[in-house]
Amino acid sequence: MPSAAPVPDWLGPLRAEALEIFRAGVRAADPELAVARALRLEDGVLEILLEPGREAGDIRRGPWTKVHLIAFGKAAPAMAKAALRIIPADLLAGEPIVVTNHENATQDVPFPVMAAGHPLPDAGGLAGARAVAASAQGAVAGELVLVLVSGGGSALLPYPPERISLEDKIATTELLLASGADITQINTVRKHLSVLKGGGLARLASPAEVHALILSDVLGDDLSAIASGPTSPDPTSFSDAVSILRSFGVWDRTPDSVRSYLDDGCRGLVDETPKPGDSLFAKAGSTLVGSNAVSLAAAEAAAASSGRPLRVHPEALAGEAREEAEKLALLAGEAMTAQPGGRSAYLCGGETTVTLRGAGQGGRNQEMALAFALAAERHGLPKRWVFLSGGTDGRDGPTDAAGGLVDPWSLERMRAAGEDPGVRLEDNDSHRALESSGDLLRTGATGTNVADLQIVLVE
Repeated sequence: MPSAAPVPDWLGPLRAEALEIFRAGVRAADPELAVARALRLEDGVLEILLEPGREAGDIRRGPWTKVHLIAFGKAAPAMAKAALRIIPADLLAGEPIVVTNHENATQDVPFPVMAAGHPLPDAGGLAGARAVAASAQGAVAGELVLVLVSGGGSALLPYPPERISLEDKIATTELLLASGADITQINTVRKHLSVLKGGGLARLASPAEVHALILSDVLGDDLSAIASGPTSPDPTSFSDAVSILRSFGVWDRTPDSVRSYLDDGCRGLVDETPKPGDSLFAKAGSTLVGSNAVSLAAAEAAAASSGRPLRVHPEALAGEAREEAEKLALLAGEAMTAQPGGRSAYLCGGETTVTLRGAGQGGRNQEMALAFALAAERHGLPKRWVFLSGGTDGRDGPTDAAGGLVDPWSLERMRAAGEDPGVRLEDNDSHRALESSGDLLRTGATGTNVADLQIVLVE
């Protein structure tokens, strides 16, 4: 078995620098700070800033007789904790309803937290969704339903119509996740299989007022797509949901109850989700409190502090993870050719997809890291780079890693450990490959989620 070659002294500090840039991006999505920037109490009256950071921005102001606090998503405990520091106890309609993934449910907070499955829904999520619905339906005119939304909210709140079982909705989600569908396409289907999504929560809360503070994990920050838009009008339709399932070749494998329900929706036998212009949204509003773009800007500032020439990808990264990795490797090669003795950084943010072809374990960020290392070797990149791809939530796919951090010697370490990185990539087994080389990026649950960050550093 071959042994891994020694590495230069600069590699450790360069890997540490990439990690610190990533952490700066995660810190910028701190959910407690995000809520604190958007919510305040003035002379005993609760105020919501519609544009945090702008002193002259619009403000939504009470007085409301009661506030029903609902939080769901990976940042739900932290967001609720921040809100409860600001909202007077006598203004609350009762205990907050807080639903998050199992990893973040262990946070030390002074209120109950409901744990739910992610990325696949589970019974805990269904219980949480029912609690959210009950809280919203209990609100009356003159009261406020304050909804704190963060990444993962769509999977965490499964509330299918009565005629669709939770198991059938899970099966449909599994088909879409494995098909290569992006998050917006997946959420279009979810919206039409849910009581809460696609404006359903706002409909349940009417005639009370509704306002959502949103930490976005969706590229472009489309409010109707984040957590499947529970408080926003839905521009998509039942026919869109059917088209997505058909276009990815999974319609015939979708459970009968789901196909029957969607077909009835297309025929007008089931109520559509509320659309733009619906009168119920006259009392509903939203504030975007954090996003991938905000975190990317923070990462950019951290990278610039090292004095490296810096480029930021002009668009949010999307598409197949391994294909985007190939493009980034070529860009890194171009940068090294243009500056043979130079130092540089290239940053991206976004959310790629993975089409499952094998039986391995990993996630889009781990797959991207492994694919980058293979592309760098294939294209003969000089050995003076590191590449990090990580999810800001600290979890990449159904694994304990946030992503991967690779360097020019990663493949040698894998092979020295008896792994064939090319075979592992084809089997979608990036987790095993990166673990063998010590290149898994493990941060633990971060309590937030604003999609992914990619960092290329050239020494």
